[in-house]
Order: sequence, then structure tokens, then C-alpha cells
Amino acid sequence: MYDTVLCFLVRGEPAAEVLLGLKKRGFGAGKYGGIGGKVEPGEELSRAARREVAEEIGVAVEEADLQPAGRITFHFPARPAWSQVMHLFLLRHWQGEPQEGAEVRPEWFPVHAVPYERMWPDARHWLPRVLAGESLVRQFTYDLDCESLVREANSS
Repeated sequence: MYDTVLCFLVRGEPAAEVLLGLKKRGFGAGKYGGIGGKVEPGEELSRAARREVAEEIGVAVEEADLQPAGRITFHFPARPAWSQVMHLFLLRHWQGEPQEGAEVRPEWFPVHAVPYERMWPDARHWLPRVLAGESLVRQFTYDLDCESLVREANSS
């Protein structure tokens, strides 16, 4: 199991719009999600979040602007190498305009029109709560097809 970071740039207070990225290749290709990726060995979560946002969409983020929003553990029994702990962050301030990169095409969505049907199925269970300002800790287990949810649970 490895650590990842996932950042959601939002506009408005409360959040009215959210920036999602359409993954163009690799894990989750063809799905929308937040901006992020793997934490490198020995790397602090805040550093990883700032690095991933810069690499994927070309914007700069100050550490003080990273708002922790929770942690989600994903279990993929059929593909244990996919199992991960995802650390969530909201961002209301950044420098620069999000740009398309090699891995992600960023797109703004109204919070009431997030394309959950084009995301991992777990997102509809937690993303609305995160966008509403909650911080949460959850666990999700996927079925053998690695696409269907089997179980959702609170985590400690």
C-alpha cells in the first residue's frame, strides 16, 4: 500500500466550482478526479501535494493554502498494488492558470454538476462532503473487477 495526495481547487466560499482533471493515461485513465499522485519515499504530504499540482496543471501552491480534507484508504483485493491511502486537500488560493499537461486535462465544474458518472464510483460517497467543507476518514473496498464497490466503512 502506498500514499497518494489528491487536491481539489475550488472557487467560492462555500465552494461553487471545482477543478477536476480528466486523466489521460495511467491509473484511472478516462476518469475525472482531483489533481494529485504518488507521494515519493520520505516526502512530506504537503510537499507532494504542491509538487503534483505544479507538475500536472502548472500552478504554484503555498503550503499555508493547503487545507487538509481527510484521508481515504482504498483496497483492491484483485490488484493489491493498486491499494493506497489518499490524503485529500482543498485549495482556494494558487498562482497561475491551470493548464493541460501530459497526464491531465483540467476542467472547471459547478459543484452541483460534478460528473460522478465519469469518476471512480467511490467519489459520489465522499466528494460532496469534502466540497461542503467536511474533513473525513473513510475506507473503500473494490470488487474483483476493480471497478465496482463492495464495501464502504469509517476508518480510524
